[in-house]
Amino acid sequence: MNLANLDLWASKKGIQVMGAGDFTHPMWFQELKEELEPAEQGLYKRKPSFAKATEGKGQNKGTRFVFTSEISCIYSKEGQVRKIHLILLAPSLAAVEKINTQLGWIGNLKSDGRPILGIDVKEVVKIVLGADPSSLVVPSHMWTPWFSVFGSKSGFNSMQECFDEYTKYIYAGETGLSSDPAMNWRLSALDKIALISNSDSHSLEKIGREANVFDTDLSFGAIAGAIKSKDPKRFLYTVEFFPEEGKYHYDGHRLCNVSLSPKESKKQNNICPVCKRPLTIGVLNRVAELADRPEGFHPDNAIPFKSLIPLQEIIADALHQGVGTKRGKEEYEKLIRRFENEFAVLLDAPEKELQEATLPEIAEGIVRVREGKVQIEPGYDGEYGKIKIFEEDEQRYSLSQKTLF
Repeated sequence: MNLANLDLWASKKGIQVMGAGDFTHPMWFQELKEELEPAEQGLYKRKPSFAKATEGKGQNKGTRFVFTSEISCIYSKEGQVRKIHLILLAPSLAAVEKINTQLGWIGNLKSDGRPILGIDVKEVVKIVLGADPSSLVVPSHMWTPWFSVFGSKSGFNSMQECFDEYTKYIYAGETGLSSDPAMNWRLSALDKIALISNSDSHSLEKIGREANVFDTDLSFGAIAGAIKSKDPKRFLYTVEFFPEEGKYHYDGHRLCNVSLSPKESKKQNNICPVCKRPLTIGVLNRVAELADRPEGFHPDNAIPFKSLIPLQEIIADALHQGVGTKRGKEEYEKLIRRFENEFAVLLDAPEKELQEATLPEIAEGIVRVREGKVQIEPGYDGEYGKIKIFEEDEQRYSLSQKTLF
């Protein structure tokens, strides 16, 4: 996960502007300073001496990087321990240096890419906006149980409770892998903020598993403005996981192999039937607890979303193999060469052209995902959901026919 590979894989995925990540870590920040130079306002690109073949390839005229970082705030408020993750977005190296200096007085920034700081989140907002008023602070994966603003284990019941007088500076919240905008629309209090989605990648292949699609000028200010205004003409849509695939959609206990829907948890009084300890309450249950609207409610002018599955996962399911096999990678690269990038394959490639470019099972899988025709066993208590596009027998039959003839 160095800048050369982030640049390459952003191009491969079809991403033009990418968060550089972890700017609070001194060694990584040093690399960012050495390898990046200013491009458009608030955006950076790799210096020519570092840039490789990704520059000018296809429509992606070299990846633009924006300075981002995630931090973990652990502190006590109203007699309870709070654990909140925040995403910070800053428009310049100078702003990042100011933020890092002040956060470095509070905790050890060298310890982790996502440092743990004993500070109230509103103090973080004060520091970040003090470094540059155009910076953004976004609550990360707002619903996950252990480390989020609404988390069942350590969060709050409203943004106001969490951020106090700084709530007015929170313009967006991250849905996270285990929720999607439709779930968040059930809370009228969230109508005033934009719902954004980020890939939380952890590896190159997972870049872009969630994303935000804008039609704006290429600049930090234009992107931030589209988020703040929630203008559907500039903030077009988000790309989402199917939320059931996320690690905390249902309630349960991973070690006890117990996964429960909110209704089933209620019957158990939120107690694990195996170990008799409290269940980890997941995102679906927590949303329902705070919701003041019914399922299916659609606010006016809400930013739309599209639910997708990463291309390598679709290929693996179609081939009835694990992700990352040699054959799966070959099919993936073949499609990327044909259509230029992964989002072009998943979102835009006509069905007929897909059928000409790859195996019929893979083309069919892509179309089914676009249409939402998937079966998912929901994730729970840190366990990803299991997603299937094909039934077992139809996969085997189809592939055997392909081999036979």
